Amino acid sequence: MKLYDLERSGNCYKIRLLLAFLGQAYERVPVALDEGAQRAAEFLRLSPRGQIPVLVTDEGTAIWDSTAILVYLARRYGKEQWLPGDPLSMARVMQWLALEQNEGRYGTARARVIGLGLKGALGQTGTLDESRRLAEIAFATLEGRLTDHAWLAADHPTIADIACYPYTALYPESGLALDGYPAIHAWFARLEAWPGYVPVPRRPAAAG
Repeated sequence: MKLYDLERSGNCYKIRLLLAFLGQAYERVPVALDEGAQRAAEFLRLSPRGQIPVLVTDEGTAIWDSTAILVYLARRYGKEQWLPGDPLSMARVMQWLALEQNEGRYGTARARVIGLGLKGALGQTGTLDESRRLAEIAFATLEGRLTDHAWLAADHPTIADIACYPYTALYPESGLALDGYPAIHAWFARLEAWPGYVPVPRRPAAAG
């Protein structure tokens, strides 16, 4: 498998994390977004939206979008653990994926983009305060679930946890604190102790 990605991207990290948990070998292909590599004709043949991540399977099929890739890998290599197949369990996973794609994307992820000044990522509409308000909806929803449950969708980690973890953990890079959510922080610790965990790509601290 080949993964076209960017080190600092939380969406790309989701895929690297699941591959690590699954113990699957793959080749990383960095995409130089700052140089416009995502607009090259060769890349657009793999990802018509010009976005990362993209996974090229062992069979040579390109899959774009982080959620689609998580679903593929979970069903292809994870059997029932990472994406349960019964209707109710699958629906429970999907509702957290929806939270991540809405309040997560436009709240936690966009707040980080604004805080780090990553121009062009996730678009440039919205303000830090608007993103914060959406992020707080996501955090309250996560905290409510995790107060009485170890994991988001089942009694073990699933792709719901993998999808929601990165940008929640990276939220302080927005310049805003992630305080007052003890259950979320305990969830971080559980996921980070899971065999195969690879660290989330935090921005290096400034020297001095």
